[in-house]
Amino acid sequence: MDQRLSLVTLGVNDLDRARDFYRALGWETGPSPEHIVFFQTGGMVVALWERMALAVDSGIEIDGEAEDMPGSGAAWGGKVLGLNVASAADVDEQLESAMAAGATILRPAGSRYWGGYSGVFTDLDGHVWEIAHNPYWSVTEDGQTLLGDGRG
Repeated sequence: MDQRLSLVTLGVNDLDRARDFYRALGWETGPSPEHIVFFQTGGMVVALWERMALAVDSGIEIDGEAEDMPGSGAAWGGKVLGLNVASAADVDEQLESAMAAGATILRPAGSRYWGGYSGVFTDLDGHVWEIAHNPYWSVTEDGQTLLGDGRG
């Protein structure tokens, strides 16, 4: 798997409040679809998304009987680390590498409602990762992830 981090998504309880907090820190929002806020942070992106929506999208069960599944349960930290790659084939390749290393797949790779392709896994300690190809964003040769026009 590529040794880089391109996206950190924070699950928040109140999106407007969280956005206003980061703006008060001096951060500028980038192009973002409705119900999510993106910040370009150097060659990475930080996203804010409603906590439950992030959990559902990532295959994390916060409530229920899946407390023993890595990354799930009431103690879930509300964050997902991300690696953006240049193609859907790269997503498959990176997920295969993670599985070979012992990762647990929470959501197999597949087409996403926002127009991209991604899959989600946990490492051995339950830290949640998403591997994604977002056709609206750019991944530079040196691995930087750059926001696009607000889609995806």
